[in-house]
Amino acid sequence: MNYMKKIVIVGAGTAGTMMANKLRKALSKSEWEITIIDKYKTHYYQPGFLFIPFGGYTKEDVVKQKDVFLPKDINLIYAEVDRIDAIQNQVLLTDGKIYKYDYLVIATGCQTRPEETPGLKEANWYKNIFDFYTIEGAIALHEFFKNWQGGRLVMTITELPFKCPVAPLEFVFLADAYFTKRGIRDKVEIIFTTPMSGAFTKPKATAMLGKLLEEKNIKLVPDFYVESVDSENNIIHSYDGKEVAYDCLTIVPVNMGDEVIARSGLGDDLNFIPTDKNTLRSNAFENVFVLGDASNIPASKAGSVAHFSADVLIGNMLETINGQPMTHSFDGHANCYIETGFGKASLIDFNYTTEPLSGKYPVPVIGPFSLLGNSWINHLGKLAFKTMYWEFLLKDRKLPVSNKMSMAGKNND
Repeated sequence: MNYMKKIVIVGAGTAGTMMANKLRKALSKSEWEITIIDKYKTHYYQPGFLFIPFGGYTKEDVVKQKDVFLPKDINLIYAEVDRIDAIQNQVLLTDGKIYKYDYLVIATGCQTRPEETPGLKEANWYKNIFDFYTIEGAIALHEFFKNWQGGRLVMTITELPFKCPVAPLEFVFLADAYFTKRGIRDKVEIIFTTPMSGAFTKPKATAMLGKLLEEKNIKLVPDFYVESVDSENNIIHSYDGKEVAYDCLTIVPVNMGDEVIARSGLGDDLNFIPTDKNTLRSNAFENVFVLGDASNIPASKAGSVAHFSADVLIGNMLETINGQPMTHSFDGHANCYIETGFGKASLIDFNYTTEPLSGKYPVPVIGPFSLLGNSWINHLGKLAFKTMYWEFLLKDRKLPVSNKMSMAGKNND
């Protein structure tokens, strides 16, 4: 009897689902057993959470079952992982079951941890303090906004890194449009606080986005590191003594890797796994690979990064399996649509070494999307991405974009 070689994937979110599809297509069913483990049956289209507070999407628009997107001939296990024993090559579940592996893919993502910020999750959580990075927070904020008659709306980022770095900017742009359409924009003061020194991390994008904030009368408070929230007096405090008062606080809580990473001794202080930023292999174990938000690579924690890096990882895993040196290298490629309100959006495309530049994407000169521009076509691209995500990305159907960032069509001035 032939020994079935085993691959275990921990996490069936965006990254894990894509890798399950890629690996099943690439490896012989008679030689390789693929198991994917996740404690939740529900798959959320997380970029859609942004639209829920403003009535653009409902919960039904962003929810599907995970098994719909996973190959039928893999071993799908709904269970909680107690820990990963990477020395013994096994995954231990809380129910006592053990899954041995030859190769492991960790795709456990990251979660919001509001309890990490003193005062945040006390009496007023989901009353006048909200996140929109969870389905519960986004729905609660929608209910609040429906009847809110104005005041000071503060959007704040606690610390880096966090999922989808452009989402807080999109939130304030959409809030500006939402309250304008309701006829009460003059009664809503919008403030955006960030630990960054500007609206974004890259100079050209920061200049463009900062100008948009000014045009929309949204006050930017840079270099603001949240130390605590005084929910009784509606004030957020920074570590250097600055204060910002609010009537409604929308916050990006601290983001951390899954607790299973801490229990397994595989992560850093934030439970992110030290990972080679080019090969996507664990720095500590040669048969362990890390994909998506679970790693500590210096790229955006965004769906596009999971997509582009998965294209690289499949090549490296197949080479490793076949005893060959890894030749595929991830360049940190990310691209993000940025909703700017009133039916328009921008688009940025960048990697580890090249900041967002102006130009056309994905086809030089033709586009149709404009980089660092602000257009209705970009907005349509953002809306269309939901269908692309469900029908193409998760199922590993080919998209007409390269996993490597190209300078074609970009203006490097």
